[in-house]
Amino acid sequence: MTVAGTAPAATGGAPRSARNAAAVEVKPVASRRDLKAFVELPFAIYADDPAWVPPLLAEQRHNFSPKSAFFQHAQVRMFVAYRDGTPVGRIAAQIDDLRTERYADATGHFGALEAIDDPAVFAALLGAAEEWLRAQGMKRVIGPFNLSINGDIGILIDGFEHPPMFLTGHGRPYYDPQVAALGYHKAKDVVAYHLDASGTPPKTMVEAARRARDAARVRIRCLDKSRLAAETKLISDVFCDAWADNWGFVPFTQAEFAELAGALKYLVPKDFVQFAEVDGETAAMLVIVPNLNELIGDLRGKLLPFGWAKLLWRLKMRRPHSARVALMGVRQKFHTSSLAMALVFGLIEAVRVSPSREGLQYLEMGWVLEDNFPLLRVMRLLGGRQYKTYRVYEKPLP
Repeated sequence: MTVAGTAPAATGGAPRSARNAAAVEVKPVASRRDLKAFVELPFAIYADDPAWVPPLLAEQRHNFSPKSAFFQHAQVRMFVAYRDGTPVGRIAAQIDDLRTERYADATGHFGALEAIDDPAVFAALLGAAEEWLRAQGMKRVIGPFNLSINGDIGILIDGFEHPPMFLTGHGRPYYDPQVAALGYHKAKDVVAYHLDASGTPPKTMVEAARRARDAARVRIRCLDKSRLAAETKLISDVFCDAWADNWGFVPFTQAEFAELAGALKYLVPKDFVQFAEVDGETAAMLVIVPNLNELIGDLRGKLLPFGWAKLLWRLKMRRPHSARVALMGVRQKFHTSSLAMALVFGLIEAVRVSPSREGLQYLEMGWVLEDNFPLLRVMRLLGGRQYKTYRVYEKPLP
């Protein structure tokens, strides 16, 4: 579609100049060439940003293709904005059928938003996403979700000086005002905490974990890779139970956790995945992912012809100095139990003393909902500091 005239009606929107309006053309992704432009566009957006780390292009192509498990339960339409034939922005619009079934509120999503600092480009991209969602019967849009709420979410609004962790996004300071100018309002903030991996845990944490172990009710163990399918299902079960009442929750599918199993098998040390059992029942789990961004920054997203060899050598010869707590959960039946804190502390302590933590300097805990006060309290007890904030927006679609 060629954008012309004024910006779509929106609270806070302003008419665009005819020159800029006529110069922006938004096209749906309909070919391998289009997908290439979509996936590679961030390289232009962040070309002068020293904090940005190029993601692996093979992983990005998979995430945005029907081969991804997310596409088994979602409808997705992707767009690229062009000016004079040059890609200047991108966006995805998606409808997650699992969310639609769970909430029945006619809400669609946008995601994968990247663009140059130009209001005409943002208006054209979000306008295209809104038009498609509206045509599918959606009454509200929330985002960005890239592409699922269980993936990379939100627009970074502070912490731009810090490089993104593996499988997380980055952002430009102008994204927030550009989106807000088109009538989008805050739905929820999620935050990331920086934790010193070499720090000494508080005595309350160590004592709580010790008492639980001494009572012989709690057992902490690491991942058994010889039973990977069963272990992955345990992670899924605990996650879905622990997070069921959280804002926007949508369960992982078994296919999505099968993709997680592949990552656990090859990229994650077994003692970076910990389970807490109470009287033989799996009550809590923790999954930490090494920050591979430390090892891939100079590959420019490419594993061929020599990227694979470099990555495998680096994984063997040196471990990343940072990692990310990607998943953590405690079954709801234990939320109000005196064991709740002991379970969390026991999991964290097990990782803190694990052989694989050698050389680990810091952890990122994210994302955490801004109003998840129990978990935020744990982060502060551990000496963590909030160092990034991401914003999720919403807008009605009349």
